[in-house]
Amino acid sequence: MPSLRPVTLVTGASTGIGAALAHVFAENGHEVVLAARREPQLAAIANAIAAAGGTRPHIVAIDLGAPGAPGRLADALLERGLEPAIVVNNAGFGLLGAAADLDRAEQLAMIDLNVRTLTNLSLRFVESLARHRGGVLNVASIAGFLPGPGMAVYHAGKAYVLSFSEALHRELEPLGVRVSVLCPGPVRTEFQSRAGIPKGYFPRYLSRSANRVARDGYKGFMQGRRVIVPGFPNRILTWLARMTPGRIVLSVMDSRWRKAKA
Repeated sequence: MPSLRPVTLVTGASTGIGAALAHVFAENGHEVVLAARREPQLAAIANAIAAAGGTRPHIVAIDLGAPGAPGRLADALLERGLEPAIVVNNAGFGLLGAAADLDRAEQLAMIDLNVRTLTNLSLRFVESLARHRGGVLNVASIAGFLPGPGMAVYHAGKAYVLSFSEALHRELEPLGVRVSVLCPGPVRTEFQSRAGIPKGYFPRYLSRSANRVARDGYKGFMQGRRVIVPGFPNRILTWLARMTPGRIVLSVMDSRWRKAKA
């Protein structure tokens, strides 16, 4: 059987941070696979990367939140003679609103994509990651450090991604597999529109561009850092969240949510 070609798999690559990460990995010589639902957007990104001098990425148009999607994605790679050396789990979405008021099925779908699919893809390719001395870059959020009234399920999911990735970093280190978790603050992308987050909801000093977040994420991953928080104000916020009593953090977050929705 011919050997499989190592690639960097980027999920949620059709826009925002995922697209920016695909560009940065390609700029640094990685052969990239773009996976997301919208094929036209993936094709446009692949064309842009090729036009910039990179190897034209492979495209897999797939709904990663659908049952069995990780297996179908793995089959699609195998059919093309590819195997992941690096997995970038960026696919996900959020919803703004009280958990009891939001659609329950949609919130469960959020868990399936943000948590279940990410976990599946983080573990599915460990053998090939070890073979190529690669790794996993999971995209969480500074939301993972904070309870989130107004986005309770989203914050809880990102807390899972943060904890899971930190533990996996230690577990897979003996295999030569690096695992990093990227925790950006607010980034003005389609994510915020999809979540129903109005402009100005987040303090401007916490915001960074998708391109800057991607570059910080790539650099931290290649350095083998466990947790990557782009931007000094965001790093201070995560430190304060861990040092401040939980009831105070929860009270502040709840007060901010109530003020924003008033």
